[in-house]
Amino acid sequence: MNFRKDSKTMEPLTDFSQSGLTDIILLLLIFFLLTSSFVSNFGIRVNIPQAEAGTTTEALQISVAITNEGNFFVDGEQVARGNLSNAIRQADQARPNSTLVVRADRDARVEDAVQAMNIGRALNLNIVMATEQQHN
Repeated sequence: MNFRKDSKTMEPLTDFSQSGLTDIILLLLIFFLLTSSFVSNFGIRVNIPQAEAGTTTEALQISVAITNEGNFFVDGEQVARGNLSNAIRQADQARPNSTLVVRADRDARVEDAVQAMNIGRALNLNIVMATEQQHN
């Protein structure tokens, strides 16, 4: 049975509207532009270990980065080992009720990270160890 009005074969569609495709491309562009602005760049290259689960911290944080050479950076500024407690104390006074975020390089000495955490504990700060989520 032939239900077509005529017995001619149907011709393929020659006109294709690309407006739908343009909308999708525009939405993808906006999505990637917005999500790329959420990537945080701290400026100090630290190779941190990976964790299976992760949590986010609030905006009130004191960042302590420890490099594999044993250099300390408090909120992006390099401080000597002997001045670490003073620098963390000053940052805590500038932003009370903040969280101490320790970003230690994977190859850094554990003693350096523990030293920063002990200073945070003495100042009654919440302490978080920064890690990267493991990618499967």
